[in-house]
Amino acid sequence: MGGVVLPNPAPSSLVPKCVPQHAGCCGIGTSQKSPHIPTAAAELAGGPIPVGSQPSTRSLLQSEYHYEYTACDSAGARWRVAVPHTPGLCTGLPDPVKGTECSFSCKAGEFLDMKAQACKPCAEGTYSLGTGVRFDEWDELPHGFANVATNLELDDGFSDVVENCTTSTWVPLGDYIASNTDECTATLMYAVSLKQSGTVSFEYIYPDSSIVFEFFVQNDQCQPTVEESRWMRTTEKGWEFHSVELSRGNNVLYWRTTAFSVWSKVPKPVLVRNIGITGVAYTSECFPCKPGTFAAAAGSSSCQLCPANSFSSKGATACQPCEPTAYAEPGSASCKMRPPCTDKDYFYTHTACDANGETQLMFKWAEPKICSEALPRAAQLPPSGLKTRCPPCNPGFYKSNSSACEPCPYGSYSNGSGCVRCPAGTEPVLGLEYKWWNVLPPNMETTVLSGINFEYKGMAGWEVAGDYIYTAAGASDNDFMILTLLVPGFSPPQPALEDGDSKEVARITFVFETVCSVSCELYFMVGINSRTNTPVETWTGPRGKQSYTYVVEKNATTSFTWAFQRTRYREAGRRYTSDVAKLYSVNVTNVLGGVASFCRRCAATGGLCAPCPPGHALDHSTGACQPCPPGTFLRGHPPDGPPACQPCGPGTRSNQVRSLCYSDCTFSLALPGQTLHYDFSALSASTAFTSGPSFTSKGLKYFHHFNISLCGNHGRKAASCTDNVTDARLPDEGGSGRVVTSHVCQAIVVPSDVVGHRAAVSSQPVSLADRLLGVTVSSALDGVAAPPELFPPASPELPDVVFFFSKCPEGTCDGCTFHLLWATAEGCPRCSANHFRAIVGACQGGVQRTTYVWKEPRLCHGGQRLPAPRVRPCRSAEFWLKVGVSVGTCVAVLLAALAAYFWKKNQKLEYKYSRLVLNAAAKESELPAPDSCAIMEGEDGEDELIFTSKKSLLGKIRCLATKRTPDGFDSVPLKPSSGGTDLEL
Repeated sequence: MGGVVLPNPAPSSLVPKCVPQHAGCCGIGTSQKSPHIPTAAAELAGGPIPVGSQPSTRSLLQSEYHYEYTACDSAGARWRVAVPHTPGLCTGLPDPVKGTECSFSCKAGEFLDMKAQACKPCAEGTYSLGTGVRFDEWDELPHGFANVATNLELDDGFSDVVENCTTSTWVPLGDYIASNTDECTATLMYAVSLKQSGTVSFEYIYPDSSIVFEFFVQNDQCQPTVEESRWMRTTEKGWEFHSVELSRGNNVLYWRTTAFSVWSKVPKPVLVRNIGITGVAYTSECFPCKPGTFAAAAGSSSCQLCPANSFSSKGATACQPCEPTAYAEPGSASCKMRPPCTDKDYFYTHTACDANGETQLMFKWAEPKICSEALPRAAQLPPSGLKTRCPPCNPGFYKSNSSACEPCPYGSYSNGSGCVRCPAGTEPVLGLEYKWWNVLPPNMETTVLSGINFEYKGMAGWEVAGDYIYTAAGASDNDFMILTLLVPGFSPPQPALEDGDSKEVARITFVFETVCSVSCELYFMVGINSRTNTPVETWTGPRGKQSYTYVVEKNATTSFTWAFQRTRYREAGRRYTSDVAKLYSVNVTNVLGGVASFCRRCAATGGLCAPCPPGHALDHSTGACQPCPPGTFLRGHPPDGPPACQPCGPGTRSNQVRSLCYSDCTFSLALPGQTLHYDFSALSASTAFTSGPSFTSKGLKYFHHFNISLCGNHGRKAASCTDNVTDARLPDEGGSGRVVTSHVCQAIVVPSDVVGHRAAVSSQPVSLADRLLGVTVSSALDGVAAPPELFPPASPELPDVVFFFSKCPEGTCDGCTFHLLWATAEGCPRCSANHFRAIVGACQGGVQRTTYVWKEPRLCHGGQRLPAPRVRPCRSAEFWLKVGVSVGTCVAVLLAALAAYFWKKNQKLEYKYSRLVLNAAAKESELPAPDSCAIMEGEDGEDELIFTSKKSLLGKIRCLATKRTPDGFDSVPLKPSSGGTDLEL
């Protein structure tokens, strides 16, 4: 760096100070008029003189010393002192003189002549920044720069191996320095001390948002400055210039990157070059131009690149041309020999149609042409083909008198031959359809982006070939072949509802094919309002001819970009030019100011064609708008034609305007013998959950973060995902980066405790589901199936409720299906009386308690709550036992009394009976009858007692009860001895 003051403050050992006489030459040459200002001491000259050596007495030549300034004092003054190149040569040095003020500086392109202390212009072949330094050569890390790599891995038990970050540094690559591409944080630092306010500027390439790139400055108090410009924005078109103001004093510059490799895809590095810093003390000499550049005039502040096929050495004032047998790329320090041409160095194209309507196949050399066809066995450029008839114009265009294709005026349509007016009651279907490629359409542009330093090379990357457009040969195989289609806006026939299930305003459909022998990649990107293109789909390797459709959901100026890269490896030359991407057709609907290939019938409103209001479909028989019936919704662009009313899926209903279906947050399922009711109202708003750890790459854990809206808020898709990285980088745009709103969306999240920021860092969000098909317990619905290996059959008593969503429009699915199995209590049916049972307690103290508990296992959630315990009065068992004993005792006493009574009666009857028997026996034997109390006085003693039959005890009792006379005596039948009639006693 010559006479540039070092950016770090001079250490105390370099400050001139007096030392003992034998150790140096302190005081030699010191002016007596200013004894307080010392000259350059031996320490400043390189070290003390050995003891015993004698200092030289001769005067030093001007070539044996140089001038430097002392440190500025508190008054801002300094002194110019002479410092010898050889230590110990202290005599003969010029006396110190007062130097320029510390705030003095030279303009860019000038340097400070220390002898004259005046600014002079730099000579040819050199340059300067005046009061600054520039780092534009990166063959190695320049002096003063430091590399620091740290590991963000946290020892939380998920990983056994801690990533080694010793190789995760910024790597010098000649003209620029490249960042790391792994999960370690790499920091490039540079400390500088400014004597006055200045700036730091640099150019950078930041093509991949998978890397977090920040630049910030710390001041003397180690506090970061310029916080608003800390997060760098991704670049769109090559190198971007960035400049930050620096304050006076010490400043430490930081370039920091952290990569997040998603799905093992290595991100593209950040490139930095041409770092310039202004505000340093002074520049005492100019810097020579690096090889490959030159400065033709004096007083240059920068050097220019040598053009192609020329070279220069260091400090050149002009570039030298290469020999005819050699070539050189722009900015080359030497020339290379041209290789022999091969069939990979040329391509074919078609000429524009001439006045006769004819075109011709032509071959061209690939640019830049580095081969030579004059060498032995070199391929020659094939001759041009015969002229053929031009293909017809694309739909919506017609051939003018100049044989060029012109768009048809509004109100007409064309199939490529001529324009036809639309019939009454119809309107043209505006759009853009390209299927013939004789010339590149005016709203398309093509270029080549270098895969090494991401610079645009100003050459065509795609060439027309009649039936298709294909990628031509680039400068190298890892270049990006860019094709961009710009659309000013859209005019959809149906207004896209803000709360609608689909916000489609247009769609683009293209047919493509890739022919690859290595791992080529085709990217399809979309940019809105000149914002950075966002990749929406990537195809790797060879792909057969197929179609792809992308739905546009925002009415704005939109760019569609196709980028094809043959290989990611940095190899010189062209080896895989036969690997190509072909684009056969491109169709964009509802283009503002587009053309029409057909007309459609529209609703008549006041004699003018007007779109139907939301929830209304066009009746083609009458041309009027009819509202969709209840239970249906308006689905735009079904496979069989224009928007039409379609029935809602199971478990869903249409909203008020019938433009979409949404679940009612409740779902009833009738099973044999029971009905299960599900309630998802608790999840009607956005429900977020993180599954993790989903995957681990190089020790850094990533998480899939999902936002799910099962029911929506009256059809509104409440789930939303936000790009946190973009939020941090764009603080001036409302704090909102790329936001995706849909039923289900996903983002890759790195937790905040891992990245060290206040908020978590996430990738760009992706919408997984934007249309609700239905809610059912079936395993398939509308072509979407739940694989049994991922969702095992549920219990018949509690079936799984499946929400079926759809992301891709009809006929455009690419085969990607997301299955989210979420085990949650919210997925259980609502509780009812069938899910709990009653437990009746014992009667204690005249009180009985009934408690209700859930049946186990509990298969319900929410709904009816458990009834409160019931308490009611009751009579205990002791009371009823006492009652029973009392009643039993009474019955026993009564029975005993009856038994005694009838026993006594029976005894009397037996006595009477015995007396009668004795009397009868005495009469028959003619013996005098004994006296008996059984025969009353006055009764006929000769009457005989006759027993007709022998009675049982019960019968006797019955007789006693029925034969008693009114006077209280019993009566028995008697038979007189004369054989007369019976008498009743």
